Amino acid sequence: MGASPEILLTILLVAMSCVLAFPEAASAKHAGITRHYKFNIKLKNVTRLCHTKSMVTVNGKFPGPRVVAREGDRLVVKVVSHVPNNISIHWHGIRQLQSGWADGPSYITQCPIQTNQTYVYNFTITGQRGTLFWHAHISWLRASVYGSLIVFPKHNVSYPFAKPHKEVTIMLGEWFNADPEAVISQALQTGGGPNVSDAYTFNGLPGPLYNCSANNTYKLKVIPGKTYLLRLINAALNDELFFSIANHTFTVVEVDATYVKPFETNLLVIAPGQTTNVLLKTKPIAPNASFYMLARPYFTGQGTFDNTTGAGILEYETSSNSTTFTPTLPPINATNVVANFTRKLRSLANSQFPVNVPQTVDKKFFFTVGLGNSPCPKNQTCQGPNGTKFSASVNNISMALPSSAILQSYFFKKSNGVYTSDFPSFPLRPFNYTGTPPNNTLVINGTKLVVLPFNTSVEVVMQGTSILGAESHPLHIHGFNFYVVGEGFGNFDPNTDPKKFNLVDPVERNTVGVPSGGWVAIRFYADNPGVWFMHCHFDVHLSWGLRMAWIVLDGTLPSQKLPPPPSDLPKC
Repeated sequence: MGASPEILLTILLVAMSCVLAFPEAASAKHAGITRHYKFNIKLKNVTRLCHTKSMVTVNGKFPGPRVVAREGDRLVVKVVSHVPNNISIHWHGIRQLQSGWADGPSYITQCPIQTNQTYVYNFTITGQRGTLFWHAHISWLRASVYGSLIVFPKHNVSYPFAKPHKEVTIMLGEWFNADPEAVISQALQTGGGPNVSDAYTFNGLPGPLYNCSANNTYKLKVIPGKTYLLRLINAALNDELFFSIANHTFTVVEVDATYVKPFETNLLVIAPGQTTNVLLKTKPIAPNASFYMLARPYFTGQGTFDNTTGAGILEYETSSNSTTFTPTLPPINATNVVANFTRKLRSLANSQFPVNVPQTVDKKFFFTVGLGNSPCPKNQTCQGPNGTKFSASVNNISMALPSSAILQSYFFKKSNGVYTSDFPSFPLRPFNYTGTPPNNTLVINGTKLVVLPFNTSVEVVMQGTSILGAESHPLHIHGFNFYVVGEGFGNFDPNTDPKKFNLVDPVERNTVGVPSGGWVAIRFYADNPGVWFMHCHFDVHLSWGLRMAWIVLDGTLPSQKLPPPPSDLPKC
């Protein structure tokens, strides 16, 4: 039996009053949708450079599957482990507002997912759009466990540049003939530097400059007179990369999923953990040639590194490709070239995309970042500096990961024996950071954190050191974007350098390179309650202890508090 007209009218009136009282209900179609993904972590045999090996992958793919969303969408990713290794997945660059349990770093926000276990990562993408990526966050598993995370703008919101003809994602990675897990476990045992990778890859393919690799070449086919949006991601383990395409220039429009003032360049510098979006205008008439796209490391340290060049090929669809042009890349240690590039990066800072950089600061931190060493255990010979073990630290503290997850310990107020809250705000033993190193370069091991009240405005100056060689360190902070307000070479001068800070249009990032033999200054608001990892995105330095974490306390409003953990949070 149908409802009477009076009842239908009442229902209609109630519905209308709901819409008027709750306008967000009316615009629900713009509030985002829920997108479900399933990640089966499984072993897969993969062959590159004539070497076949069994690798940990997601869904048998290398690189892993692309995850796509729009700003405002909720992602629900069910991760099921079918491998002997412990694993967890980090959604690199996602702010995880009120969803810190889904951030992913093992022993920081969760215990890892064990064999035959499942964990559902459930989070909403709020106020972000652009190119990000996801990767494993335990040991060196991200060598093969990674993929793109593309966040499109909301419906009917355009890019702040003309719509490109086509969008292409290029993930730069590293290939090891050996098992990366064996590489790092051997290095941690001997205390020496780990064996380096054997190739750089474009979407998993090393390209034609390596032996036995011609068939494994990434080719980008384009048509003349069009604009392509290239989404570049550096998912390499331990190497900053120069990137260039022969006879072509780029317009940089975005880094780390934040728009920047467009500028032209024929060379990009991308550190591990960073992304860069560029517009590539193809030539008006197809040339009878193809063009190498090259990726090669930027490195200034003292250790060994993978001194090879990964290559892809840009081809025009109608041309006969009789010759292939090669771009000229700067010298491996071209620090000045890197500085010139990073200084061009500026936020749009307009009404649609404003900057919210703290003009005044509640808490200032001065962190040294760099290498050090720790004593060789008794009855063992070590292969690090002068018979010691390599180590790395922030303010000379090399972070030891606990055997349980810090976020849980914090949330349930059981920090005893897991961590302490006394991380130093400045070096306990000041020295000439970029000059002659001190005699004692031994680090302190500990699990110390910094506690920040909700919405504290924070400034962190990260000072590179010359201990065991000055090198660049790409520092990544989980849970936040930050503004890069200043950078320079030599030792930071607290009296003169802050006067030169850019508080008008500083670039906003999630990963920033601390310049080799220099410093970088960042600012952000601690507006995201939880425990947030900060570390060097070179996995070798991460493994050696160049990592620390922040606790951001709850605010007073319900939207400023971390909710309890999901029921399926893995146990240690």
